[in-house]
Amino acid sequence: MSNPPALIRALTDQVDVGFAGERPWDLVVHDQSFYGDLLRRGSLALGEGYVNGRWDCAALDQLFTRLLSLPASREAAVGFDPRARLQANLQRWLERWVNWQTRRRSFRVGQQHYDIDTRVYAAMLDSRRIYSCACWHAADDLETAQTHKLELICQKLQLRPGQRLLDLGCGWGGLAAYAARFFGVQVVGITVSAEQARFCRQTYQDLPFEVLLCDYRAPELLSLQPFDRVVSIGMLEHVGRLNDRTFFGVLERMLKPEGLALIQTIGSHDTNRDLDPWINTYIFPDGRLPSAQQVCQGFEPWFLLQDWENFGFDYDRTLMAWWQNFERFWPLLSGELDGRFYRFWKYYLLSCAGFFRSAQGQLWQFVLTKKGCSRPYRSLRFRLCELADLPAAVTL
Repeated sequence: MSNPPALIRALTDQVDVGFAGERPWDLVVHDQSFYGDLLRRGSLALGEGYVNGRWDCAALDQLFTRLLSLPASREAAVGFDPRARLQANLQRWLERWVNWQTRRRSFRVGQQHYDIDTRVYAAMLDSRRIYSCACWHAADDLETAQTHKLELICQKLQLRPGQRLLDLGCGWGGLAAYAARFFGVQVVGITVSAEQARFCRQTYQDLPFEVLLCDYRAPELLSLQPFDRVVSIGMLEHVGRLNDRTFFGVLERMLKPEGLALIQTIGSHDTNRDLDPWINTYIFPDGRLPSAQQVCQGFEPWFLLQDWENFGFDYDRTLMAWWQNFERFWPLLSGELDGRFYRFWKYYLLSCAGFFRSAQGQLWQFVLTKKGCSRPYRSLRFRLCELADLPAAVTL
Protein backbone atom coordinates (compact mmCIF):
# COMPACT_ATOMS: atom_id res chain seq x y z
CA MET A 1 0.00 0.00 0.00
CA SER A 2 1.48 3.35 -1.09
CA ASN A 3 1.88 5.82 1.78
CA PRO A 4 3.03 9.25 0.53
CA PRO A 5 4.31 11.88 2.99
CA ALA A 6 1.80 14.43 4.26
CA LEU A 7 3.34 17.26 2.23
CA ILE A 8 2.94 15.38 -1.04
CA ARG A 9 -0.56 14.24 -0.11
CA ALA A 10 -1.56 17.81 0.77
CA LEU A 11 -0.58 18.95 -2.72
CA THR A 12 -2.05 16.10 -4.71
CA ASP A 13 -5.35 16.24 -2.80
CA GLN A 14 -5.86 19.74 -4.17
CA VAL A 15 -6.07 18.38 -7.71
CA ASP A 16 -7.69 15.04 -6.84
CA VAL A 17 -4.65 12.88 -7.63
CA GLY A 18 -4.37 9.64 -5.70
CA PHE A 19 -1.81 6.87 -5.28
CA ALA A 20 -3.87 3.72 -5.60
CA GLY A 21 -4.14 3.69 -9.38
CA GLU A 22 -7.94 3.54 -9.27
CA ARG A 23 -8.32 6.31 -11.88
CA PRO A 24 -6.31 6.88 -15.06
CA TRP A 25 -4.49 9.93 -13.62
CA ASP A 26 -3.56 8.30 -10.29
CA LEU A 27 -0.01 7.24 -9.52
CA VAL A 28 1.05 3.73 -8.59
CA VAL A 29 4.33 3.91 -6.67
CA HIS A 30 6.43 0.72 -6.67
CA ASP A 31 9.35 2.02 -4.60
CA GLN A 32 8.62 3.81 -1.32
CA SER A 33 12.00 5.56 -1.37
CA PHE A 34 10.76 7.47 -4.42
CA TYR A 35 8.85 9.90 -2.18
CA GLY A 36 11.95 11.11 -0.37
CA ASP A 37 13.73 11.55 -3.67
CA LEU A 38 10.75 13.52 -5.00
CA LEU A 39 10.84 15.91 -2.05
CA ARG A 40 14.56 16.47 -2.52
CA ARG A 41 14.80 16.77 -6.31
CA GLY A 42 11.33 17.52 -7.62
CA SER A 43 10.95 17.26 -11.40
CA LEU A 44 14.24 15.42 -11.86
CA ALA A 45 13.15 12.68 -9.46
CA LEU A 46 9.69 12.50 -11.02
CA GLY A 47 11.00 12.02 -14.56
CA GLU A 48 13.89 9.72 -13.66
CA GLY A 49 11.60 7.73 -11.38
CA TYR A 50 9.13 7.06 -14.17
CA VAL A 51 11.80 6.15 -16.72
CA ASN A 52 13.37 3.74 -14.21
CA GLY A 53 10.04 2.10 -13.35
CA ARG A 54 9.71 3.42 -9.79
CA TRP A 55 6.15 4.56 -10.44
CA ASP A 56 3.47 4.25 -13.10
CA CYS A 57 0.37 6.06 -14.29
CA ALA A 58 -2.17 4.96 -16.89
CA ALA A 59 -2.69 8.50 -18.28
CA LEU A 60 0.38 10.69 -17.85
CA ASP A 61 -1.16 13.52 -19.87
CA GLN A 62 -4.13 13.71 -17.49
CA LEU A 63 -1.85 13.51 -14.46
CA PHE A 64 0.30 16.44 -15.60
CA THR A 65 -2.70 18.53 -16.59
CA ARG A 66 -3.80 18.27 -12.97
CA LEU A 67 -0.40 18.69 -11.36
CA LEU A 68 0.40 21.79 -13.39
CA SER A 69 -2.78 23.48 -12.20
CA LEU A 70 -1.34 23.51 -8.67
CA PRO A 71 -0.32 26.98 -7.45
CA ALA A 72 2.81 25.34 -6.01
CA SER A 73 3.69 23.39 -9.15
CA ARG A 74 6.76 25.53 -9.89
CA GLU A 75 8.09 25.11 -6.35
CA ALA A 76 7.40 21.38 -6.46
CA ALA A 77 9.30 21.08 -9.73
CA VAL A 78 12.59 21.78 -7.96
CA GLY A 79 11.78 19.94 -4.73
CA PHE A 80 11.01 21.08 -1.19
CA ASP A 81 14.30 20.16 0.43
CA PRO A 82 16.25 23.31 1.47
CA ARG A 83 19.25 22.12 -0.52
CA ALA A 84 17.09 21.77 -3.63
CA ARG A 85 15.72 25.27 -3.16
CA LEU A 86 19.23 26.64 -2.73
CA GLN A 87 20.29 24.91 -5.94
CA ALA A 88 17.23 26.28 -7.76
CA ASN A 89 18.01 29.81 -6.58
CA LEU A 90 21.59 29.39 -7.75
CA GLN A 91 20.31 28.21 -11.13
CA ARG A 92 18.11 31.33 -11.41
CA TRP A 93 21.10 33.53 -10.60
CA LEU A 94 23.21 31.76 -13.21
CA GLU A 95 20.43 32.14 -15.78
CA ARG A 96 20.53 35.88 -15.19
CA TRP A 97 24.29 36.25 -15.60
CA VAL A 98 25.74 33.25 -17.46
CA ASN A 99 25.19 32.72 -21.18
CA TRP A 100 24.76 28.95 -21.56
CA GLN A 101 23.95 29.24 -25.26
CA THR A 102 27.27 30.21 -26.77
CA ARG A 103 27.93 29.34 -30.41
CA ARG A 104 29.84 26.23 -29.38
CA ARG A 105 27.25 25.00 -26.86
CA SER A 106 24.35 25.61 -29.25
CA PHE A 107 25.14 22.29 -30.97
CA ARG A 108 24.42 20.29 -27.80
CA VAL A 109 20.69 20.10 -28.42
CA GLY A 110 21.26 18.83 -31.95
CA GLN A 111 23.59 16.09 -30.77
CA GLN A 112 21.48 15.10 -27.76
CA HIS A 113 17.92 15.34 -29.05
CA TYR A 114 17.88 15.37 -32.86
CA ASP A 115 20.82 13.18 -33.89
CA ILE A 116 19.29 10.01 -32.46
CA ASP A 117 17.99 6.88 -34.19
CA THR A 118 16.45 8.27 -37.37
CA ARG A 119 13.57 5.81 -37.20
CA VAL A 120 12.12 7.54 -34.13
CA TYR A 121 11.21 10.78 -35.87
CA ALA A 122 10.24 9.00 -39.08
CA ALA A 123 7.73 6.94 -37.10
CA MET A 124 6.45 9.70 -34.83
CA LEU A 125 6.04 12.69 -37.14
CA ASP A 126 4.09 13.33 -40.32
CA SER A 127 5.52 12.54 -43.76
CA ARG A 128 7.44 15.85 -43.89
CA ARG A 129 8.88 15.34 -40.37
CA ILE A 130 7.48 18.61 -39.04
CA TYR A 131 8.56 18.74 -35.38
CA SER A 132 6.47 21.71 -34.22
CA CYS A 133 2.86 22.44 -33.37
CA ALA A 134 0.30 21.68 -36.08
CA CYS A 135 -2.78 23.77 -36.86
CA TRP A 136 -5.83 21.62 -36.20
CA HIS A 137 -8.55 24.00 -37.37
CA ALA A 138 -10.64 22.02 -39.87
CA ALA A 139 -8.17 19.11 -39.72
CA ASP A 140 -8.82 15.59 -38.48
CA ASP A 141 -5.37 14.04 -38.89
CA LEU A 142 -1.76 15.05 -38.30
CA GLU A 143 -0.80 15.16 -41.98
CA THR A 144 -3.55 17.64 -42.81
CA ALA A 145 -2.98 19.70 -39.66
CA GLN A 146 0.71 20.14 -40.47
CA THR A 147 -0.09 21.06 -44.07
CA HIS A 148 -2.47 23.69 -42.75
CA LYS A 149 0.29 25.08 -40.54
CA LEU A 150 2.74 25.32 -43.46
CA GLU A 151 0.16 27.04 -45.63
CA LEU A 152 -0.72 29.42 -42.81
CA ILE A 153 2.93 30.44 -42.39
CA CYS A 154 3.49 30.96 -46.11
CA GLN A 155 0.31 33.03 -46.40
CA LYS A 156 1.23 35.19 -43.40
CA LEU A 157 4.66 35.78 -44.96
CA GLN A 158 2.97 36.70 -48.26
CA LEU A 159 5.50 34.64 -50.22
CA ARG A 160 5.85 35.31 -53.93
CA PRO A 161 7.85 33.54 -56.70
CA GLY A 162 11.46 34.66 -56.90
CA GLN A 163 11.74 35.80 -53.29
CA ARG A 164 14.55 34.58 -51.02
CA LEU A 165 13.55 33.02 -47.69
CA LEU A 166 15.83 32.39 -44.71
CA ASP A 167 14.67 29.57 -42.42
CA LEU A 168 16.38 29.84 -39.02
CA GLY A 169 16.11 26.37 -37.52
CA CYS A 170 14.85 24.49 -40.59
CA GLY A 171 14.60 21.06 -38.96
CA TRP A 172 14.09 18.31 -41.53
CA GLY A 173 13.19 20.89 -44.16
CA GLY A 174 9.43 20.49 -44.37
CA LEU A 175 8.57 24.20 -44.38
CA ALA A 176 11.48 25.13 -46.67
CA ALA A 177 10.49 22.47 -49.20
CA TYR A 178 6.83 23.47 -49.07
CA ALA A 179 7.67 27.14 -49.63
CA ALA A 180 10.04 26.33 -52.50
CA ARG A 181 7.69 23.89 -54.20
CA PHE A 182 4.36 25.70 -53.91
CA PHE A 183 5.40 29.36 -53.66
CA GLY A 184 8.45 29.43 -55.94
CA VAL A 185 10.90 30.91 -53.44
CA GLN A 186 14.60 30.21 -52.96
CA VAL A 187 15.41 29.02 -49.43
CA VAL A 188 18.47 28.94 -47.21
CA GLY A 189 17.97 26.96 -44.01
CA ILE A 190 20.20 26.52 -41.00
CA THR A 191 20.27 23.77 -38.36
CA VAL A 192 22.57 22.65 -35.55
CA SER A 193 21.72 18.99 -36.21
CA ALA A 194 24.05 17.06 -38.51
CA GLU A 195 21.33 14.46 -39.08
CA GLN A 196 18.79 17.09 -40.12
CA ALA A 197 21.27 18.72 -42.52
CA ARG A 198 22.09 15.34 -44.10
CA PHE A 199 18.39 14.50 -44.50
CA CYS A 200 17.57 17.84 -46.15
CA ARG A 201 20.48 17.63 -48.60
CA GLN A 202 19.57 14.10 -49.66
CA THR A 203 15.80 14.55 -49.80
CA TYR A 204 15.40 17.94 -51.48
CA GLN A 205 18.10 17.96 -54.13
CA ASP A 206 15.52 18.93 -56.76
CA LEU A 207 14.51 22.15 -54.97
CA PRO A 208 16.22 25.56 -54.59
CA PHE A 209 16.93 24.82 -50.94
CA GLU A 210 20.41 25.19 -49.44
CA VAL A 211 21.17 23.95 -45.92
CA LEU A 212 23.91 25.26 -43.64
CA LEU A 213 25.03 23.31 -40.57
CA CYS A 214 25.69 26.30 -38.35
CA ASP A 215 24.50 28.50 -35.51
CA TYR A 216 22.53 31.65 -36.32
CA ARG A 217 25.54 33.75 -35.30
CA ALA A 218 27.93 32.00 -37.72
CA PRO A 219 29.98 34.19 -40.12
CA GLU A 220 28.96 32.06 -43.12
CA LEU A 221 25.34 33.00 -42.49
CA LEU A 222 25.94 36.66 -41.67
CA SER A 223 27.97 37.09 -44.86
CA LEU A 224 24.90 36.38 -47.03
CA GLN A 225 22.84 39.12 -48.63
CA PRO A 226 19.64 40.13 -46.79
CA PHE A 227 16.51 38.11 -47.52
CA ASP A 228 12.98 39.10 -48.54
CA ARG A 229 11.53 36.94 -45.78
CA VAL A 230 12.82 35.32 -42.61
CA VAL A 231 11.05 32.55 -40.71
CA SER A 232 11.93 30.74 -37.50
CA ILE A 233 9.77 27.89 -36.24
CA GLY A 234 10.54 26.48 -32.80
CA MET A 235 14.04 27.94 -32.50
CA LEU A 236 13.59 30.93 -30.19
CA GLU A 237 13.17 28.48 -27.29
CA HIS A 238 16.81 27.44 -27.84
CA VAL A 239 18.61 30.77 -28.10
CA GLY A 240 18.81 31.41 -24.34
CA ARG A 241 17.52 34.35 -22.33
CA LEU A 242 20.72 36.37 -22.63
CA ASN A 243 20.70 36.07 -26.43
CA ASP A 244 17.31 37.57 -27.27
CA ARG A 245 18.77 40.87 -28.46
CA THR A 246 21.48 39.01 -30.38
CA PHE A 247 18.93 36.78 -32.12
CA PHE A 248 16.66 39.63 -33.16
CA GLY A 249 19.69 41.69 -34.12
CA VAL A 250 20.72 38.92 -36.52
CA LEU A 251 17.18 38.76 -37.83
CA GLU A 252 17.23 42.53 -38.43
CA ARG A 253 20.54 42.25 -40.27
CA MET A 254 19.35 39.40 -42.50
CA LEU A 255 15.99 40.97 -43.47
CA LYS A 256 15.51 43.54 -46.22
CA PRO A 257 14.03 46.93 -45.20
CA GLU A 258 10.58 46.06 -46.61
CA GLY A 259 10.72 42.38 -45.64
CA LEU A 260 8.56 40.27 -43.34
CA ALA A 261 9.63 37.97 -40.51
CA LEU A 262 7.52 35.28 -38.84
CA ILE A 263 8.48 33.65 -35.56
CA GLN A 264 6.75 30.63 -34.03
CA THR A 265 7.72 29.77 -30.49
CA ILE A 266 6.52 27.97 -27.42
CA GLY A 267 5.95 30.51 -24.66
CA SER A 268 5.30 30.62 -20.96
CA HIS A 269 2.08 31.95 -19.46
CA ASP A 270 4.09 34.15 -17.10
CA THR A 271 7.53 35.72 -16.76
CA ASN A 272 9.99 33.65 -14.75
CA ARG A 273 13.54 32.36 -14.87
CA ASP A 274 12.79 28.77 -13.92
CA LEU A 275 13.80 25.84 -16.09
CA ASP A 276 12.15 22.47 -15.71
CA PRO A 277 15.10 20.40 -14.44
CA TRP A 278 14.13 17.18 -16.22
CA ILE A 279 13.45 18.82 -19.59
CA ASN A 280 16.64 20.87 -19.30
CA THR A 281 18.74 17.83 -18.44
CA TYR A 282 17.36 15.22 -20.81
CA ILE A 283 15.47 16.91 -23.67
CA PHE A 284 16.44 20.49 -24.54
CA PRO A 285 19.65 21.47 -22.72
CA ASP A 286 19.99 25.17 -21.95
CA GLY A 287 16.60 25.98 -23.46
CA ARG A 288 13.98 28.31 -22.07
CA LEU A 289 10.35 29.30 -22.62
CA PRO A 290 10.02 33.06 -23.02
CA SER A 291 7.05 35.02 -21.76
CA ALA A 292 5.25 37.54 -23.96
CA GLN A 293 7.02 40.31 -22.08
CA GLN A 294 10.45 38.79 -22.72
CA VAL A 295 9.73 38.25 -26.42
CA CYS A 296 8.67 41.86 -26.91
CA GLN A 297 11.70 43.17 -25.04
CA GLY A 298 13.88 41.16 -27.42
CA PHE A 299 12.60 42.56 -30.71
CA GLU A 300 11.59 46.05 -29.56
CA PRO A 301 14.77 47.91 -30.70
CA TRP A 302 14.35 46.90 -34.36
CA PHE A 303 10.87 45.64 -35.17
CA LEU A 304 7.17 46.46 -35.13
CA LEU A 305 4.69 43.77 -34.16
CA GLN A 306 2.15 43.35 -36.96
CA ASP A 307 0.30 40.18 -36.01
CA TRP A 308 0.22 37.80 -33.01
CA GLU A 309 -1.69 34.54 -32.78
CA ASN A 310 -1.84 31.97 -30.00
CA PHE A 311 -2.93 28.38 -30.58
CA GLY A 312 -1.32 26.64 -27.62
CA PHE A 313 -4.09 24.10 -27.17
CA ASP A 314 -3.26 22.74 -30.64
CA TYR A 315 0.09 21.59 -29.25
CA ASP A 316 -1.70 19.25 -26.85
CA ARG A 317 -3.41 17.55 -29.78
CA THR A 318 -0.17 17.51 -31.80
CA LEU A 319 1.76 15.82 -28.99
CA MET A 320 -0.97 13.25 -28.51
CA ALA A 321 -0.85 12.46 -32.24
CA TRP A 322 2.94 12.05 -32.03
CA TRP A 323 2.55 9.71 -29.08
CA GLN A 324 -0.06 7.61 -30.88
CA ASN A 325 2.29 7.28 -33.86
CA PHE A 326 5.22 6.38 -31.64
CA GLU A 327 3.23 3.76 -29.75
CA ARG A 328 1.84 2.26 -32.97
CA PHE A 329 5.31 1.87 -34.49
CA TRP A 330 7.08 0.84 -31.27
CA PRO A 331 7.12 -2.88 -32.21
CA LEU A 332 9.31 -1.94 -35.21
CA LEU A 333 11.63 0.19 -33.04
CA SER A 334 11.95 -2.02 -29.99
CA GLY A 335 14.46 -4.37 -31.54
CA GLU A 336 17.30 -1.88 -30.94
CA LEU A 337 15.69 0.52 -28.44
CA ASP A 338 14.99 -0.75 -24.94
CA GLY A 339 12.07 -0.34 -22.55
CA ARG A 340 13.69 2.64 -20.80
CA PHE A 341 13.71 4.52 -24.11
CA TYR A 342 10.00 3.75 -24.51
CA ARG A 343 9.21 5.07 -21.03
CA PHE A 344 11.48 8.07 -21.56
CA TRP A 345 9.71 9.08 -24.79
CA LYS A 346 6.27 8.39 -23.33
CA TYR A 347 7.00 10.58 -20.32
CA TYR A 348 8.37 13.39 -22.49
CA LEU A 349 5.48 13.51 -24.97
CA LEU A 350 2.61 13.03 -22.52
CA SER A 351 3.94 15.34 -19.81
CA CYS A 352 4.34 18.05 -22.46
CA ALA A 353 0.78 17.42 -23.65
CA GLY A 354 -0.40 18.05 -20.09
CA PHE A 355 1.69 21.21 -19.98
CA PHE A 356 -0.18 22.71 -22.94
CA ARG A 357 -3.54 21.36 -21.81
CA SER A 358 -3.06 23.15 -18.48
CA ALA A 359 -2.57 26.44 -20.44
CA GLN A 360 0.80 27.05 -18.79
CA GLY A 361 2.28 26.38 -22.22
CA GLN A 362 1.48 28.78 -25.04
CA LEU A 363 2.23 28.59 -28.77
CA TRP A 364 2.70 31.90 -30.55
CA GLN A 365 3.08 32.95 -34.17
CA PHE A 366 3.93 36.60 -34.67
CA VAL A 367 4.79 38.66 -37.72
CA LEU A 368 7.35 41.49 -37.58
CA THR A 369 8.38 44.29 -39.89
CA LYS A 370 11.38 46.55 -39.52
CA LYS A 371 10.87 49.97 -38.03
CA GLY A 372 10.63 52.35 -40.97
CA CYS A 373 9.00 49.81 -43.27
CA SER A 374 6.76 51.79 -45.63
CA ARG A 375 4.35 49.08 -46.77
CA PRO A 376 1.39 48.25 -44.51
CA TYR A 377 0.86 44.66 -43.38
CA ARG A 378 -2.62 43.17 -43.52
CA SER A 379 -3.12 39.98 -41.53
CA LEU A 380 -5.10 37.02 -42.82
CA ARG A 381 -8.16 38.20 -40.94
CA PHE A 382 -8.26 41.19 -43.29
CA ARG A 383 -7.36 39.22 -46.42
CA LEU A 384 -10.07 36.55 -46.37
CA CYS A 385 -10.97 37.34 -49.95
CA GLU A 386 -7.55 36.05 -51.06
CA LEU A 387 -8.17 32.65 -49.43
CA ALA A 388 -10.78 31.83 -52.07
CA ASP A 389 -7.89 31.06 -54.41
CA LEU A 390 -6.42 28.36 -52.14
CA PRO A 391 -6.59 24.72 -53.21
CA ALA A 392 -9.69 22.91 -51.99
CA ALA A 393 -7.52 20.70 -49.74
CA VAL A 394 -6.26 23.72 -47.81
CA THR A 395 -8.98 25.27 -45.65
CA LEU A 396 -7.76 27.68 -43.01
